[in-house]
Amino acid sequence: MIRQIAPIILLTISNVFMTFAWYGHLKFKSAPIFWVIVISWGIAFLEYCFQVPANRIGHEFFSAAQLKTIQEVITLVVFSVFSVLYLKEEFRWNYLVGFFFIILAVFFIFKKW
Repeated sequence: MIRQIAPIILLTISNVFMTFAWYGHLKFKSAPIFWVIVISWGIAFLEYCFQVPANRIGHEFFSAAQLKTIQEVITLVVFSVFSVLYLKEEFRWNYLVGFFFIILAVFFIFKKW
């Protein structure tokens, strides 16, 4: 059971790093783009240190499509929290509707037909 949960925990940690690598610099628009790229690349390396083992372990229990779906759901949750708390952006109702349809996709991907 723990081995099945480990990929989800590792993917969550990975997505926190990924979100900061991709979007954290938006608060520092005056920073030189070269340094933003270098710092983001370093953060992305940390992301890969969690993402690669997550997928390696996860593939024992999930298909690649299921792993990608899990990652996308985690990405949406992490990004939603990040955009509200870090970037101070408003979470709008239409985002929730869009996320609902993504959750519906999760149902279809994980359903045994």
